[in-house]
Amino acid sequence: MITQDNFDTDFRDPVEEYQIDKFVCDEMSRQLHRYIKAMKGSHSHMLRFEERLRQLPQPERIQAIARYIDLNRHAIDGLDWKIVVVRAIANYSDTYSYFNKLLTNKERFEYYTDKICNTYKQFHQVFEKDGKFGIRDHKGNILVSAQYDFLRTPYIYVDDLVSVPIIAQRNGKMGLLLADGKDTVVSPFIYDDIAVSEEPPYFEAVIDGHRGHLSIDGVFTKE
Repeated sequence: MITQDNFDTDFRDPVEEYQIDKFVCDEMSRQLHRYIKAMKGSHSHMLRFEERLRQLPQPERIQAIARYIDLNRHAIDGLDWKIVVVRAIANYSDTYSYFNKLLTNKERFEYYTDKICNTYKQFHQVFEKDGKFGIRDHKGNILVSAQYDFLRTPYIYVDDLVSVPIIAQRNGKMGLLLADGKDTVVSPFIYDDIAVSEEPPYFEAVIDGHRGHLSIDGVFTKE
């Protein structure tokens, strides 16, 4: 129950939360902009990524950024989450006194800091069961069942927000599958080796001594 005594600590203004979420999202978009620019040096990659983000409504945009960070975790190396919150509060505040009020409210500041960390750090985990490997999402939901000898999530630059398949090994052969909770096979387990490439079509493969490229749709093209 909200009272006069606990109003400042317990009341959550939905307008304030929405706007701060928006400004945090904008700041995280800039963080990824800087990361892509530093790692790739490609103006076209940045433009394509940012254009795709702009087309999404805010909730989907936030999730898209979180998924990108999950696959490119170095994107938040050195990021000070408290500074992100401070910038968001500054953008939201229309006066210095209100800015200072929010900034010095320890409970609310910690609330926003914890909230954005939990929102943008949604990391999947590889787990082992009976000698086989699978993948869980940050909530513990099974994305890939534990029936594979080897799994590798490609940590590549998915600048157009395309879902990139996972490299898996079963019965001595390599293939590609989606982390969709259904073990959907994108490319059959017939390859002797599959390696990641940072440029489309993203995968290099070997089958019966023949080298080639695999697209994210599982199409093999010989070199």
